[in-house]
Amino acid sequence: MLKKILFIAIVIVFIPFSTTFADSSSKLEKLDKISDEALQMVKIKRYDESEKLLEYFSDQFLKMTSEEKLFSMDELRIITVAHNEALGAVQDEQVSYEKKLNAATKLRLVMDAVYSYHQPLWTEMEGQIMQTFSATKQAVKDRDSDQFHQHVNKLLIQYDVIYPSLKVDVKPEKIQKLDARINYIDQYRRLVFAESSSQKELEALQTDLESIFVEITEDESDPSLWWVIISTGSIIILTLSYVGWRKYKGDKEKGKTDQEHNH
Repeated sequence: MLKKILFIAIVIVFIPFSTTFADSSSKLEKLDKISDEALQMVKIKRYDESEKLLEYFSDQFLKMTSEEKLFSMDELRIITVAHNEALGAVQDEQVSYEKKLNAATKLRLVMDAVYSYHQPLWTEMEGQIMQTFSATKQAVKDRDSDQFHQHVNKLLIQYDVIYPSLKVDVKPEKIQKLDARINYIDQYRRLVFAESSSQKELEALQTDLESIFVEITEDESDPSLWWVIISTGSIIILTLSYVGWRKYKGDKEKGKTDQEHNH
């Protein structure tokens, strides 16, 4: 009997939650796939098809957000900005292939960051970014100004591509710290190239980014799983308490009945 009660209690609470979660997850997955398809079309320079996919993304995004609250206000804004940039780049014939690709990648990464719980795609850019840091520092060491500016430009582009995803996955205070370092390196390039004290900002930026990549890629448990474990545990405790109380009450009444019969 106790097993039946426990099973019914868990089913009553867990099924509505799992159904709602699965439905929301499937909608996010759909948007994630559309953004990926749009990116693949840009890669092979089929811009018309990419444009249609991005317009379809917009239609689905608006429909889903009007039906239920799938995103926070920050996520809504971040996704909207990334989508508009990707669509504008694809539509503009004057925009280079590289910029179209970066814009489409940006949307793809931010959509994945919203959808994924573990190791989002943007973390896979760690190797490329760290390689650019190494090349930048080598240019300083070689006193090669042209190479230095070239690698700093590349670093800024790479940071810009993952920036919307960072805003989804990283705390605002860390983003502000990264932004301050990036802006300093960009605005005071000559100092960074010429002075060792200013070069420390480059080292500090590299360290901060490395720590963020490590933090995000750590194997953490799915928050939704913890919610289910806590919820189910609470249900079991409540059910056991209820069953125990009913048993106590039944024993007490039985004792009273026995006493009355004895009298």
